[in-house]
Amino acid sequence: MSARFLPGNQIELLHSGSEYFPALLTAIDAAATEIHLETYLFANDETGRSIAAALVRAVQRGVAVRILVDGFGAREFPHTFGAQLKTCGAEILVYRPEVAALRMRRHRLRRLHRKLVVIDAGIAFVGGINIIDDMDTPRQIPPRFDYAVRIEGPLLADIHAAVRHLWWLVSWADLRHRASLVSRLRPRVSVCGQMTAGFIVRDNLRHRRDIEEAYLEAIAGARREVLIANAYFLPGRRFRRAVMQAAKRGVSVTVILQGRVEYALLHYATRSLYGSLVASGVRIFEYRRSFLHAKVAVIDRQWATVGSSNIDPFSLLLSREANVVVRDEAFSQCLFDSLQRAMADGAVEVRAEDLRRRSVLGRVLSWLAYGMVRLMIGVTRYGGRDYRE
Repeated sequence: MSARFLPGNQIELLHSGSEYFPALLTAIDAAATEIHLETYLFANDETGRSIAAALVRAVQRGVAVRILVDGFGAREFPHTFGAQLKTCGAEILVYRPEVAALRMRRHRLRRLHRKLVVIDAGIAFVGGINIIDDMDTPRQIPPRFDYAVRIEGPLLADIHAAVRHLWWLVSWADLRHRASLVSRLRPRVSVCGQMTAGFIVRDNLRHRRDIEEAYLEAIAGARREVLIANAYFLPGRRFRRAVMQAAKRGVSVTVILQGRVEYALLHYATRSLYGSLVASGVRIFEYRRSFLHAKVAVIDRQWATVGSSNIDPFSLLLSREANVVVRDEAFSQCLFDSLQRAMADGAVEVRAEDLRRRSVLGRVLSWLAYGMVRLMIGVTRYGGRDYRE
């Protein structure tokens, strides 16, 4: 299903937590009616404490606060901040609290990976930033490099509807919360700016491939350049073919990836694709200055996306995700310039000669990791031939 693009929005790009969390705190403290917050992680750290305290203040002044967290990523939340907020009067739901993912049952691998906040049905935040201290990056150099956007305007109608719908679904899946009320506020959709944008989600029913299709459509239409920054990049055949064909027809295709090892399986599996991508003309940069967590792209400096979806089978096939696509030259240029600075300051290009010098052990590890990911996708029976061939 294609995104519904709506004009008249004001969308502000927020660079990492240093810009996102102050903007979020300001909006929470100004909330008058309701706050919906969805997150994969809600850490018990300085940032988590500051956001939780702001939410408590909101409840105390009569704001309806609804928080939905993932049962794996935020598994400690119900026993820490969640208990405190619930005592104050906030509503708390957990998405799939069972965490036995290693049993390889595909319904247990589905996670809530969206990072969404809607306040008074008039302001929304969408992006890849969890509720976690940017400086808390074990075994990595801080801060995390990531993005979010602050949105006002007609796009609020679709974002507000999405958070209401998922809250309703999760509350009905939990017998103890079936009496939970869902917002009846009408979103403020008056024209606030001049940006045209669409909101796209990934779920397991009507929107299983919406985010991937949005990327593929934009890449197919690229005429000058494609710039992608993604923390976990392991695309299927269709996506790989799209970027390689773009490069072969003369489009400048650049992919910025995580240069530091966080999840070894995905890291080495991704490296197994470097050879074919570089041979086709795709330029690959590994960001090594700090911890790359971004999930963004800019195409022809006219089209840009910011969101929670990585380009790997777990995001594109299993997790609930949310991205905003912006068709605006000024916004696209802003994101493009930010990525260019990141490349200049902290990224290293992977060249064909570098790949030829890789050790036999390194190559074996990469192909073993790629084979393991294919096996996992095969066991879950997701992805069709795109990942299993």
